[in-house]
Amino acid sequence: MSIIENSVVVIDYTLTDNDGEVIDSSEGAGPLTYLHGAGNIIPGLEDALLGKEVGEQVKASIEPKDAYGERVEDMKQEVPKELFGGIDNIEIGMQFQSETDAGPVMVTVVEMGEEMITVDGNHPLAGVHLNFDVTIREVREASKEELEHGHVHGEGGHQH
Repeated sequence: MSIIENSVVVIDYTLTDNDGEVIDSSEGAGPLTYLHGAGNIIPGLEDALLGKEVGEQVKASIEPKDAYGERVEDMKQEVPKELFGGIDNIEIGMQFQSETDAGPVMVTVVEMGEEMITVDGNHPLAGVHLNFDVTIREVREASKEELEHGHVHGEGGHQH
């Protein structure tokens, strides 16, 4: 069976940046299972896997616009340290959920000052060209329940 919209797909993958640095991998964690076409993985990788079959190995280079977007400098801002009241030992790289007018946003601490902390609301992989090496392990039709819920159930998927 080829990968089509609304099929359940199981893949092994390694993700690297353009310098060959491994960013993520299914090795040791087990394969990734997702519902194709439900927006469960980045659009560029979904596009690259469409029509492929079990056993195929796919190498895909994904531009930022088809992954986590370009970096937006306006998403970096300085906030008073006192807004982190009650949190001891704030360090660069820590992530927090921030409430904005547009809803909750994950921010990462990128700089620390005496009075101010600089946070970045960009996804950590925004602006990064992503290179996937994928092996397709399984493809099957999604169940009615999986289609209704928009994600995979059972082994490798979501458990209710």
